[in-house]
Amino acid sequence: MITAAQLRAARALAGIDQRELAERAGLSVPTIRRMEASDGVIRGNVDSLMKLIGAIEAAGIVLVGEGEASGVGGRGVRLRDGGGA
Repeated sequence: MITAAQLRAARALAGIDQRELAERAGLSVPTIRRMEASDGVIRGNVDSLMKLIGAIEAAGIVLVGEGEASGVGGRGVRLRDGGGA
């Protein structure tokens, strides 16, 4: 599962815009916009989600799930429980 916030953050870390992510994932720009505007976990067909995650990972981004350890790799960010300061 990937959230809209994770998608926006992943795209920002990769330094790509919605158009480029859409091209890399083989999806339309409106699909990327809809996914990023979602509330919480992104909903969509499995094929589109797999293409999206594949494109993000190919860009060098590691998606870290809730409660999942992230002790290996380079720099990154993680949202704290509660999502705020």
